[in-house]
Amino acid sequence: MTPQELKASILQLAIQGKLVEQRTEEGTAEDLYQQIQAEKQRLIKAGTIKKEKSMSEITEDEILFDIPCSWMWVRLGTTITLLSGSDLTPDKYNAEHKGIPYITGASNIETAGLIINRWTEYANNIARNGDLLLTCKGTVGKTVILEEKQVHIARQIMAITPVLMDVEFLQIFIESQVDALKKKAKSMIPGIERENVLRLPFPLPPLAEQKRIVAKIEELLPYIDRYEQAWSRLEDFNRRFPVDMQKSILQMAIQGKLVEQRPEEGTGEELYQQIQQEKQRLIKAGTIKKEKPLPEITEDEIPFDIPEAWKWVRLRDIISVLGDGIHGTPQFDETGEFFFVNGNNLSKGRIAIKADTKRVSVAEYEKHKKPLDDNTILISINGTIGNYAFYNGEPIILGKSACYFSVLTGVDKDFIRHLLNTKYFMDYAVNEATQTTIKNVSLKAMRMLPVPLPPLAEQKRIVAKLEEILPLCDRLK
Repeated sequence: MTPQELKASILQLAIQGKLVEQRTEEGTAEDLYQQIQAEKQRLIKAGTIKKEKSMSEITEDEILFDIPCSWMWVRLGTTITLLSGSDLTPDKYNAEHKGIPYITGASNIETAGLIINRWTEYANNIARNGDLLLTCKGTVGKTVILEEKQVHIARQIMAITPVLMDVEFLQIFIESQVDALKKKAKSMIPGIERENVLRLPFPLPPLAEQKRIVAKIEELLPYIDRYEQAWSRLEDFNRRFPVDMQKSILQMAIQGKLVEQRPEEGTGEELYQQIQQEKQRLIKAGTIKKEKPLPEITEDEIPFDIPEAWKWVRLRDIISVLGDGIHGTPQFDETGEFFFVNGNNLSKGRIAIKADTKRVSVAEYEKHKKPLDDNTILISINGTIGNYAFYNGEPIILGKSACYFSVLTGVDKDFIRHLLNTKYFMDYAVNEATQTTIKNVSLKAMRMLPVPLPPLAEQKRIVAKLEEILPLCDRLK
């Protein structure tokens, strides 16, 4: 049961006479009703209120639930006076505290009371201290008991004055009926109609019992608040748990804690040497260019411990090429066969070609194409950082917010893909990002990224284990 459902259930018990016991010495609702009618007649004779049209008796079909024998079903309009508001033109109100407060709608009503930011010296629809204000247009159903001496109300508000009744009990009842009142409205615009408020079937208890009901609810509210806080914490936990679990699993994976190490699979150092030999072969063949050596990884750069069989390397040590897309704007061609993609086209391993993705011609593609292959990983490095995709031969050219790199033989691209999904990588990227309005991770930072390198066979076992476990986290969402 949600906190809202719990509170609604308690309020429903209250208006059904099931929250507190009935006491014979407190009289009956019939007694109170007669007193209310006598008081209303007195007010009419004194000219304080106007006489209203008589209302029909409540039919059996209108009675929604049983009430105690000492209670009575009445039309709400027979126990209250109801004032509808009216709007003032701008020349009739001010912000200089001249006159009485002018309350225009739901924006003036908060749980703690009224927000007063307008005043008027031309008040003609005046609600008074102790009245129940109800928003009836716009944001419908907000209520507050008026603590100010008097205010002018706009047409988005009604003021309900209880006659010989507890206004807090009346508030409980009205709040329980808001949805029903909205459904009865005939207008296309959501609202509460005056006639429907007056005609509401109202379960009337004796006055002393009304006060005891209000006191009981005030006693229960702190428990409801505590329940709501606990519920909120639980909801937050349930919302975060799958994501946090996924992050923890990925972190365990890149720390060598997800699968066991096997001596027969070799070491990260041995794999690293094989990869460097492959790089030298590609350099000699002219396939890739020789680059300046990068500095050794320092102790300060190592964020966590890894197994002895693993090795810390820089990303550039295990890739053949790294770059980004064009920094200018290509010449677009609506009939072109190639698509211009940026970081926002990369999503969960795929290049997403959208309906509004710009196209370019073959000639423009030839001018701006990059050395992408089956081992290429694309990642967003500008704006939204960390979106990634594998390149699978799509007809594309890249914009500057996408970085590309191709892993060498001996590196499982799915292992690197999972690395890019870790909190470790995101923290590194955010820390290295330029502090401008739009965050940008430099190619240098990407090259320098420290990567924990396991033996290839272990990489594959890690990927297999992740593909077994991560879908379970997704199901929890």
